Formats: sequence, C-alpha cells, structure tokens
Amino acid sequence: MKYTQTTLDKLEKVLDEAEYLVRYERGTFQSGYCILEQKKVVVLNKFLQTEGRINTLIDIIPQLQINPGQLGPEARKVYDEVMLAHQLNED
Repeated sequence: MKYTQTTLDKLEKVLDEAEYLVRYERGTFQSGYCILEQKKVVVLNKFLQTEGRINTLIDIIPQLQINPGQLGPEARKVYDEVMLAHQLNED
C-alpha cells in the first residue's frame, strides 16, 4: 500500500463502515494506539505521521471483530488486502 492520505482515508473508511470510531489523541501509548473493544473505539497517537497512521491501522484491523459482510465494495477490497497481507506476514 502507498503511504498517502488517500490510503489512510480508505483504511479509516473500513473502520467507519464496521462501526468503529477512530480518534487521534495525545497520550502515552506503548504501541502508538489503544483499542477500546467494547465501545468500538480505536485511539491513535495524534503525533503519528501519515505513514505511521497507515501502518498502525494495518496492524489494528486484523485484531478487530469486523464482519466483512457489512462493508461496502470499496471498503471490502481494502479490508481483504489488509487481511491477505496479515496472513502472509504470519507465515
């Protein structure tokens, strides 16, 4: 994936369609992010640059309980790309 604002927007759209709220906040996050699973909120360090935000979202998405059936075609394509990359990295 390219490290552009458009890519970041697409990743955020996946989370939005999965009914997760993405927030950028200040804080001391060990990994650069925090997931509040029960409230479906993902909090990222607001000081991360675009590349860091993209990498963080790519790391987060496989950890979340996302129903691919509730995603639109474009978001589903991005979600599938992230999941495929995640599977390839695990092997």
